[in-house]
Amino acid sequence: MRRITSRFVLLIATAAVLPLVVYGYVSIDSLRSGTGDSIREGNRKVAAQVAEQIGMYLRHNTRVLQSLGAELGATGLEPWQQERILKDHVLDFPEFKEITVFDQASRPTATSAIGTTRLSVPEAALRRADKPYMAPLNFDDDLLPTTTIAVPLAKPDGQPAWLVGEIALEELWKMVDQIKVGRTGFALIIGEDRRLIAHGNPDEKRHIADIKQARAREEIQFAGEFRSRHEPYKEYRNDDGERLMAVAAALNDPDWTVIVEQPTAEALAPARTIERQLFGAIVIALLITVALGYLWGRTFIQRIFALTRVTRSIAEGKLETRVTLTGQDEIRELGDAFNSMADRLVELQEDIRKQERQVMFGRIAAGLVHDLSHPIQNIGNSCKLILKMWEDAEYRDTFRRMVEREMQVVKRVLEDLQNIAKPIPLERFPIELNRSVGESIEAMQPLAETAGITLRAELSSDPLYVEGDLFALGRVYRNLVVNAIQATAPGGLVVAAVQSAGDRVQVRVYDTGCGIPADRLQAVFEDFVTTKRRGLGLGLAITRKIVEQLGGKISVASEVGKGTTFVIDFPRTSARPMAQAAG
Repeated sequence: MRRITSRFVLLIATAAVLPLVVYGYVSIDSLRSGTGDSIREGNRKVAAQVAEQIGMYLRHNTRVLQSLGAELGATGLEPWQQERILKDHVLDFPEFKEITVFDQASRPTATSAIGTTRLSVPEAALRRADKPYMAPLNFDDDLLPTTTIAVPLAKPDGQPAWLVGEIALEELWKMVDQIKVGRTGFALIIGEDRRLIAHGNPDEKRHIADIKQARAREEIQFAGEFRSRHEPYKEYRNDDGERLMAVAAALNDPDWTVIVEQPTAEALAPARTIERQLFGAIVIALLITVALGYLWGRTFIQRIFALTRVTRSIAEGKLETRVTLTGQDEIRELGDAFNSMADRLVELQEDIRKQERQVMFGRIAAGLVHDLSHPIQNIGNSCKLILKMWEDAEYRDTFRRMVEREMQVVKRVLEDLQNIAKPIPLERFPIELNRSVGESIEAMQPLAETAGITLRAELSSDPLYVEGDLFALGRVYRNLVVNAIQATAPGGLVVAAVQSAGDRVQVRVYDTGCGIPADRLQAVFEDFVTTKRRGLGLGLAITRKIVEQLGGKISVASEVGKGTTFVIDFPRTSARPMAQAAG
């Protein structure tokens, strides 16, 4: 800093006009390009966070339908019972205007609508029957945006049925309306059919329903170029002739594009003001003394460098960085503008965190509904029957066993929730892994035979001891083997192998099942994450917790279509059980 300031003063003192001009040109060019880059990068992050927030909103509504579909598909309710559940869901979730169940032939069987349903299964959904489908934007009679989501329902005969819901996107419009960049910058959304879905500019919102899409042509073209070339920046003129600086971010499912626009003149106004000020400063610097030039140059350059440092910090993602500038000039305004932009980015991040928490709470609630509704319903139905069949001793005994069984299910769900929140109490003592694994595999043979799976244990020829808890390790083996059986088709193979690795001992559980996609592999051990239609997703999370409490490590490798391998690694111990040591 001092060396740069000294050189600046030397140039003034020697009246080197050309170097001063060159310096002024470089400073202006760097400021202009740096300001443009930082604004584009900041707007790109805003667009990316808006895309993530919208994606979570759409995924939440899809999960609501999937949860409802899982409930309808698993309970075998009559159509009138299904219609009652559908109507209750429409009341509980105001975003849904109508929900309808369709059979394998795309005929409606139950609907929340009064009278005949207006919905149908989209042709595109039938072509991709293995996952949910979101239809392009439509408008209702009030010219408000709607879309439909089709979710496949698995049936015992293997033929998919459908659950189709119509969603009002007014909340999506409100989310977009809240995005403001600068004074006149807005966000907008382009659909996968290259139509305008939402626009934060009130003057442009009315053109969304225009079938010919006469407006927003540049934005639609930019969305297409972004999808094909992945270039997130572009400058163009809108239909009113105003030059805009635009950035884009993508939603993958559906294939929507979020664009954040800001007038170029507004975005670069502080930089251009500083450019004019720099030109004037160069002229004045030639007329003042070396001392005044030194004092002014040092403070001026320090403020520019402070602004550059905070610009780079924000570009690197350090959103807590702020700049403190003195004075009342345009540099101070630029610094305040950067601080305001950073504050807005922090607010958007907090909004995303809130959305994530809401999604997490929704996932927990859906899991609890799935895991507890069946035992509670069974107990309730049996309580009704016991009033009529109390004198039947055989039924009373059946009733007692059923209540004990279902209460054990409820107890396990509650224990899983409790164990994930605090350390699991474990007792450590020497355990011979060959024996513990062999006994667990033997106990699960009936489950494997029922599923048509070959289950075997490959044990080490030498005894291998670890410090562990026999009950907890049995739970670990059971979680991994049950998951492997559920992921493997009839005729497949599940193996639990014990082997020595130096001063470590490994238990490998592998299968020939469907495998886990690479994008979900790192999340399988997280709380409330599951690839199944039912459950809280705590099995693997508790498994990892037990293994780590016992001083071990667990890892997973998988290939879709070929199978999955879980590896548990424990430190080997030379200790022996008390009875064996005494013998």
